[in-house]
Order: sequence, then C-alpha cells, then structure tokens
Amino acid sequence: MADDLVNVTIDGMTLAVPKGTTIIEAAKQAGVLVPHYCYHPSLPSPAVCRMCLVEVEKAPKLMPACATAVAEGQVVHVSSEIAKKAREGVLEFLLINHPLDCPICDQSGECELQDYVFQEGRAGTRYKEYAKRYNPVEDFGQDILYVPNRCILCTRCVRFMDDVAHTPILNVSERGDRAYIGISEEQRLDHPWAGNVVDLCPVGSLLSKDFLHKARAWDLDKTPSVCPGCTQGCNISIDTRDDVVVRIRPRPNLEVNRHFICDYGRLNYRWMNRGDRIEAPLIRENGRHVATDWDTALARLEQVLRGASGSAVILASGRASVESLGLVRRLVDGFTVTAAVQVPLGEEAPLAGIPNLALRRERAPNLAGAELLGYTRHWEAATREAMAAAVVMVLDADLAPADAAALAAAPGLVVVLGSVVPESLENAALVLPVTTMAEENGTYVNRDRRLQRYQQAKSQPGMARPAWWIAGEVLAGPGPSADAPSTAAEAFELLGERWPVFAGLTYADLGFTGRALVAGPAGVAAGEGAAR
Repeated sequence: MADDLVNVTIDGMTLAVPKGTTIIEAAKQAGVLVPHYCYHPSLPSPAVCRMCLVEVEKAPKLMPACATAVAEGQVVHVSSEIAKKAREGVLEFLLINHPLDCPICDQSGECELQDYVFQEGRAGTRYKEYAKRYNPVEDFGQDILYVPNRCILCTRCVRFMDDVAHTPILNVSERGDRAYIGISEEQRLDHPWAGNVVDLCPVGSLLSKDFLHKARAWDLDKTPSVCPGCTQGCNISIDTRDDVVVRIRPRPNLEVNRHFICDYGRLNYRWMNRGDRIEAPLIRENGRHVATDWDTALARLEQVLRGASGSAVILASGRASVESLGLVRRLVDGFTVTAAVQVPLGEEAPLAGIPNLALRRERAPNLAGAELLGYTRHWEAATREAMAAAVVMVLDADLAPADAAALAAAPGLVVVLGSVVPESLENAALVLPVTTMAEENGTYVNRDRRLQRYQQAKSQPGMARPAWWIAGEVLAGPGPSADAPSTAAEAFELLGERWPVFAGLTYADLGFTGRALVAGPAGVAAGEGAAR
C-alpha cells in the first residue's frame, strides 16, 4: 500500500521503498552500491566499520547507511565529497595494519578491501612503516584457517556464529589496535555450517583449507547451480578451473537458503571430478561389452524395449534431474512399471537462526521431483521386484554390492544409464554413458516443492549424454524427421504432456531462484509466483 512506502532521493534518483528499509538497501534499488564491510543482509547491523557513511541532508553528521532507516523526503548523497573523504579515512586506518599479502592471498581478486581501496582510497599512504604482524596463521578447526594480520574486525564471523548458528564460540579479543578474532583453546570451529564464515569474510583473513592455493579468482568459471547434497535445494555456485570443480559456494536465494550452505554440501563435489567415467556406449556381444556409436546403441535400446513385455523396474539416483527421471519413465510406458529412487540417509543439521534451513536427513536432492513423477522410496522392494522383471533400467544409481549381485543374477534385460563403470553388472545388455548434474542443464524439486534450475558447469566426458537425451531420442523414433528434444528446456516442456504439475511451465518462468509448485483447486499441483 502507498501508506507503507517512503519517498527518498539517493544520488539524484527518487524512489519509493517500504518503511523501515535501511539506506544501504534503498540505495541498491537505486542502482547505487554503498561501500561496506560489517554489513551483511542476513546478519544484524552493528555499524562498526564506518565504511558506509553517507551524507543525509539536514542531518548534523554523516550517517551509517547500514543502520539508518529511510524517512519521507530524505535526500541522501552517497558520492558527495564529504562522504568520500570519510571513506578514504576509514580505508587509510585499515591499511595501517593490513599487510601487502595480495600476491599470496587466496582472497585476491575477490577481496572487498582491494575493491574499495581502488574505488574509494587515497593515491598513497602517509605511513612509511611496515604493518604490524601477528601470528601468521591459526587453525580454527575443521576446514578453517585464520590469518589475524589480515583481519579488519568487521565481526561478520562473530555475528554469524552468535546470531545465526547460535553457537557463540568466536569473539573479539583484546581492544584497540591489539584486537583480533579469538576462540577458546578448548573449542574448535566444527559447527556443520561454520564454513560460511569464510564466505562472509570480506578479506583473506578466514580461509578454507580445502581451497587453499588451488586457484586465483580470475582463473575460475562460476556457474549457478543447485546443491546435490540433500532435499533442501540450496542455491550454489560451482567454481571450475580447467574443467575441474575446485569449489562450491552459496548463491543467494531468500526463499531457500538465504546466503548460506552447510559444510557437507560445500565439500560434496569430489565425485564430480571422478576419472573412472564411462565415455562410450557399450553393448554386450559374445559375452563381453564392446564400445559402439550412439546410433547403434540407441537402436539396440529401442530393440530391447520393443522385444520385451511384462514388468519393468527403474532404479534411479536421487541426483537425476526431473527431465531424466520423467523421460526415462516414459520409455517403459508399455510395461507394468515399478520405479524407485535411491535415498541415502544421514544426520540432520539445522541452522538454528534461519527457519526451515537445514542439512536434511534425506541426501537426495530431487526426491520430491521423483515422487511427483511416480517414483517411490521403496528401494529394497523395487530391487526384489527386479529379480522377476523383463527389463531393469538403472539410472546412475550407486548400487550396494548386494543390489548389484541381485541384478547380476536377474533373468531380465538390464540396461544401465550410468556415469561410472558399474561393478558386477557384466550381464547388462547396454551400458550407456550419462552426464552428472555438473555436466548438464536440468531441474530439481526440493522438499518444499520448489522447482529450481541448475546449469552446466563443465564439459561432458567423451560421448556421455544426459539421460533425458537418450530417452528422448528413443521416444522420438528413428529417422531425420524425428522430433527429439535437443535441449533440457525442450525435454522439460515434454513432461507437461504427461504430468500436469509441470504443464505450462518453461525454463524462462523459473529464472535463477526457482518457482514454487503448489496444489491447485482440484488438488493438482501448479506453478505459483516467481521467486523473489
């Protein structure tokens, strides 16, 4: 409502924002970035760094933009001479004690101190002595190192542990120019969400041991994606260097994970770089598997499905996309189908200060999507039924030795769509190489039934293709006139023909933060409202 809006002018641009909005957030809507260190939109604002000082007309002094709410008719100058002078002074004081570690610092290229000194700082320093030095590196525990002499005491890490993780083990020790971030000798920074302090740190003071010296920021390709670690569906960025995944970081989505991810999801990427990948289609001939081309493999798959009858079982990975699960399910429409999705279980780890955010017990990112497509969680029952099925399709599932042994003895035709070489499945009629979620475009549905896109972060190894492409080619039939999906977006649109939950939705509707699927008036799910 208009009564809830406040008119404010920021650097000459007039806009209306909700009451209670801080100047720093209002400035973002005006396209103006106010420099800041201690401020973070998901943390309390203590206004301690003084970097966000702005000039407000009729105010007796400069105001901290992170802690000052807008008022009706307020006129704010972010780039005035007096405001710039204040920020120069703040940066000069910070650089007195900050060493010139840029050539060896992991944060170089992503450092807010570098950025603001270049943008706002003085041309030179009035101090000739070297910066003070503290202990070079302290091990805070698990994956985190602390370099005290780089710390600018923004206290983001302290406030995250206090107010978001509700585990107050970090503090500001000492005072004045002797202050540093302290932790008790008896404690370790081993909280399951503690890795977020590395992302929150604006300089290179808090470092990840896992990423240490792996790459420079300008060497990385950054791809928006969705965490494959559990059913929460946190938004992430997959960072690759030379086609190798080297880091996973959180990507903001206020509806799902705000600005955070758990440490399990952060470090769960090494399987994306496995070297034992299937790189060519394999068909079974004369008791052994031989490599072939896709035309031959697809023709053999069509022949297998056309020549069999009775029941079919699909054993699918919980990391398979909505597109792959859906089109593979359509491949066996002529059978009596049992479809199950693999759901590894683990310990749940909530982030106390953020409602509905946790590392979930179900470690299957697309469990909800699979259930919408008719898959069940009854893995053991499906494995037993596979012993009598005419066709068994394994969609990139990590089979336990007992499951693999059971399938090896199954009398029916076994078709494997996998990313790594299956063990104990020498009897498989076909072994077809498929991509992982890091090598394809696709969608997941999280536990709150939010449909979200992920994008391809690295190239496909060898002849590997998405499972939806394989299924789509067979469904379309042979010949140049066949109408097979050529992109994940086209494959997704095909799902709406069979499952009303996806009808009418396109990739363009999902954007970068997804779209909620809710029950309609007749109990049928439908898309509602683009995410903020």
